[in-house]
Amino acid sequence: MKTLLLVDGSSYLYRAFHAMPDFRNKDNEPTGVIYGVINMLRNIHSRYPSDYSVCIFDAKGKTFRNDMYAEYKANRPSMPEDLASQIEPLKETIAAMGWPVIIKSGVEADDVIGTLTNKANKQNISVTISTGDKDLAQLVNDKTKLINTMTNEELDEKGVERKFGVKPNLIIDYLTIIGDKADNIPGVEKVGPKTALKWLNEFGSLDE
Repeated sequence: MKTLLLVDGSSYLYRAFHAMPDFRNKDNEPTGVIYGVINMLRNIHSRYPSDYSVCIFDAKGKTFRNDMYAEYKANRPSMPEDLASQIEPLKETIAAMGWPVIIKSGVEADDVIGTLTNKANKQNISVTISTGDKDLAQLVNDKTKLINTMTNEELDEKGVERKFGVKPNLIIDYLTIIGDKADNIPGVEKVGPKTALKWLNEFGSLDE
């Protein structure tokens, strides 16, 4: 079976920004994020060699989610300038390394990853997704797994169920009930993870 490695580049950006020292070049321009992400890409590719590899980034501007819900991610501060200034040279460097880079306006990196995963699975290609984003747990199946290189956590179908208490096909239902503070999305008032799991175990799905 062929293999596809999908890297959530936007997730890597922030991890490198907070983890790396404040490296600078001779012109005093910040380079820590570039250095950190490149090393992470080399590491993930050596640990999970694949037939195909793609690095995906969020595009600038709003997405269809902002049209649906104006307060989506409204709680997040703007990107620090020292991070923003490194993004374009980083993308150029990644492309020069031979990695395809995908950025699609109007959607998030998550959406591109979901689309590529679905298409790959239909062609009997197994997928490894490198991300720290819990939302992508909904994509896990017998051909797809998640890798969080920061925690060395690897989630297959059983791993998702152990971590969240529900199978991958119920991740959307679960997060809909409890909400997501990181994305500024409210859940059902006064309902936490325990009650959400109780309801889903009892009724089988949010619709039910």
